[in-house]
Amino acid sequence: MYNTPQGVSVETEPESSSDVILPLEAQRSPIVEVKQLNAWYGSQQVLKDVSMKFARNHVTAIIGPSGCGKSTLVRCVNRLHELVPNATLTGSVMLEGVDIYGKQIDAVDVRRRIGMVFQKPNPFPNMSIRDNVVAGLKLAGVRDKKKLDVVAKNALQQAFLWDEVKDKLENSGASISGGQQQRLCIARALAVEPEVILMDEPCSALDPTATAKIEELVIKLSDTYTVIIVTHNMQQASRVADYTAFMYLGKLIEYDETAKMFETPREELTERYITGKFG
Repeated sequence: MYNTPQGVSVETEPESSSDVILPLEAQRSPIVEVKQLNAWYGSQQVLKDVSMKFARNHVTAIIGPSGCGKSTLVRCVNRLHELVPNATLTGSVMLEGVDIYGKQIDAVDVRRRIGMVFQKPNPFPNMSIRDNVVAGLKLAGVRDKKKLDVVAKNALQQAFLWDEVKDKLENSGASISGGQQQRLCIARALAVEPEVILMDEPCSALDPTATAKIEELVIKLSDTYTVIIVTHNMQQASRVADYTAFMYLGKLIEYDETAKMFETPREELTERYITGKFG
């Protein structure tokens, strides 16, 4: 038994996330599997024995109140957590059955295969729109201009941005609107051909129109990629996600098909969060 922020005692917390029933599709065809993941910032533990699988070519939303470990979880999934001073973890993250924290695994390659889109759009302001898209390829040594141009166009088309910027590709990446900048960052992630795309609150700084475009894009991307999106917006989770995971105090509480979780949650704590009784 433990307490919600309002002091309501709830007796539904699983002893570990291994007690949580996983969606059937995630069990059948996972591309990413997290096993007994624990994470700390210094002495503060922020993830507690999290185990879950992410279904291939589906959208999974991670919801929960601020500070519950959502962002830390996705940062562990592509090895960004280790870049934070004094950050540590135990457990494993498997990509296609291989532990990305293995001794022989290149962290840079992991971050190419598992791309990341952050809460605040972060285009490189001193680069053109075109160069923003292909920055990762250039860093990897690709210099063929024709190839770079083709990749830039394809990535911008995938990100639903090509028609809006095709006549200003040499303009600064910071010269376009916030929503366009976020789609530019998505195009940048797509250009290196990832297998998984992580999105950490990608719409929190955007207006409703820009948010709608990002949500449409997320749904379309799942035809080709596996998308994991962190969101505080439960309406957004219900619109874009095939599956939703609810986290609280560093633990995975419930994980199910989105419609099932929102209509008939198994855990009382999930129901309280979804109905706005805390969070």
